[in-house]
Amino acid sequence: MAVNMKAKSLIEIHHLSHEEIWQIFDLSRTLKEKRLTGESHKLLEGKKLGMIFSKPSTRTRVSFEVGIFELGGTGLYFNQNDLQLKKSENIHDTAKVLSRYLDGIMIRTFDHQDVVDLAKYGSIPVINGLTDLHHPCQVLTDLFTILEKKRVLKGLKLAYLGDGNNMAHSLLHGCSKVGMDISIASPSGYTPVDFVVKESLENAKYFGSKIEIIEDPVEAVKDADIVYTDVWASMGQEAEALERKKKFMKFQINPELVRNAKDDYLFMHCLPAHRGDEVVDEVIDSSNSIVFDEAENRLHVQKAIMALTM
Repeated sequence: MAVNMKAKSLIEIHHLSHEEIWQIFDLSRTLKEKRLTGESHKLLEGKKLGMIFSKPSTRTRVSFEVGIFELGGTGLYFNQNDLQLKKSENIHDTAKVLSRYLDGIMIRTFDHQDVVDLAKYGSIPVINGLTDLHHPCQVLTDLFTILEKKRVLKGLKLAYLGDGNNMAHSLLHGCSKVGMDISIASPSGYTPVDFVVKESLENAKYFGSKIEIIEDPVEAVKDADIVYTDVWASMGQEAEALERKKKFMKFQINPELVRNAKDDYLFMHCLPAHRGDEVVDEVIDSSNSIVFDEAENRLHVQKAIMALTM
């Protein structure tokens, strides 16, 4: 049954219902087919999307800008120096002003509270393009891509190896909402935050998922349908890179480790990848890898999110 998502902000997957997630998937599939056949789909003709970037970006910037254009709207790009946000003007006032000009905001930033506040004080939908706590657009894309390849989500096992970061948090929320099992292996001190794990365990009871937070990468990958990783040091953590590399090396995705997964496992990475660190070429360039299908699908899924909310 279709649910009305108009004017709804996408701050984190935990705020989406099961029905809303599947509605995003259904529209993503439709919009992808229309693009491939060249059929016009200007669902947001005349709409304006403000895109605020405090972090550099390849996939987020290009996919949102191309996406709003293909939907018939206009994207306005702002980097951290273009706005007075949190400099000479607080988020409360900025949110109210932008709501008078725009039909939606996408923000990619560090502090998750900035996204929460933009949505709280503004009157237009806000889409979280990434924060240090969550990356919902990426994980909705990941789940959509898995669905394309496996034709099912419920009952599959996803193994995530590495930092318990924004990707781990959104994967926990996402997998637990669609009935997928998830096993996260991280070094001690780098596990996902407790409250996200608790929220996901509550979802898991309802949707039938199994959740593991462990330190053994071999156990995590055992019989996995999907093997997922991310960079060991995210933007803003460059000073920790050498120390993290020592602690994370045993979590590297390499041919020896993935032999513990199912033969037809899928390898996924949100990109950019630091080849030779969290994953080696033999895996990311293998026939099991779907990282570029995953990257392409950011466009289709985000177009669906914009169309449904704006």
